[in-house]
Amino acid sequence: MSEEANSPDGSGKVSRVIRIGTRQSQLARIQTDSVAEKLKELYSDVHLEIVGMTTTGDKILDTALSKIGEKSLFTKELENALERNEVDLVVHSLKDLPTTLPPGFTIGAVLKRENPHDAVVLHPKHKGKTLETLPENSVIGTSSLRRAAQLKKRFPHLTFKDIRGNLNTRLKKLDEKEDYAAIILAAAGLRRMGWESRISQVLEPEDCMYAVGQGALAVEVRARDEDILEMVSVLHDPDTVLRCIAERAFLRHLEGGCSVPVAVHTQLKDSQLYLTGAVYSLDGSDSLKETMQTNVAAAEKSSEGVDERLQRVGVTATKISGEAQDRAERLGVDLAELLLSKGAKEILTVARQLNDAR
Repeated sequence: MSEEANSPDGSGKVSRVIRIGTRQSQLARIQTDSVAEKLKELYSDVHLEIVGMTTTGDKILDTALSKIGEKSLFTKELENALERNEVDLVVHSLKDLPTTLPPGFTIGAVLKRENPHDAVVLHPKHKGKTLETLPENSVIGTSSLRRAAQLKKRFPHLTFKDIRGNLNTRLKKLDEKEDYAAIILAAAGLRRMGWESRISQVLEPEDCMYAVGQGALAVEVRARDEDILEMVSVLHDPDTVLRCIAERAFLRHLEGGCSVPVAVHTQLKDSQLYLTGAVYSLDGSDSLKETMQTNVAAAEKSSEGVDERLQRVGVTATKISGEAQDRAERLGVDLAELLLSKGAKEILTVARQLNDAR
């Protein structure tokens, strides 16, 4: 639990200690440090301590994520620490957080989204090429069913193979061996690591739509900690919140997860929120894709108190119009309903069964 400590400047003033939980990987630390810096700017009297942890997903490196079948691979250990009051808040990549959180937890902040698209990182010997111009049967590394399904259909001359490990490990596997011609990674992670120069190609939505919540950071807190919830709520980026609520509602209503290929693309323009969502068979040959929109022009800002029941797909954002959030959530549900009415359930069921049998 947060506690009081004498300030490091020796002035004797009492400052509050807030502990932030994070995964141990370099990218996770960079992301957590960026959140800590923002909090430090806003609350200079708070003393922040960062607590690194290893998660199940960090330990199992020889199996594709979609095969492990655990929804909270990168979040469970962090949530356990939150539950035991060992930390006060946890920083995640939003795309790692299940659309239904365990009871007692909520996402207290969704920060401004980095570029949500996927990026192609080429083996140095293929410098200057694109997925289109890579030689026949070039091997592309990705452990994401969503990326593989879309790219198999779009670039049938390429072969796709699982690759696991954190960003550093995957880049090392690409550069030091001849196993892969290229790997597909989230552009956001590469940019945050300062490796933008390695991006050979950013994949546009027509080539590859992104994962729900991709590119956004989330701060998870205990839902009952009103002071911490209030503290982190200033980090919310309203546009990102509305886009991600729609995306998460779409995924939750489809009952999608890591083990099925589901992709999205959102835009907020002139108070119109556009959501494109798609589901794919594992090889991309069968797919359904639709776009819907809704008006999220803010009604009066909601004056709702902090209450777990006001979570929308795990997000608590009391400073953002409740009506706008409801419309964003409804958009996600409506789009999922539309795809389900056209046979999305069957495509996803077969994808899940085939993936389990792999």
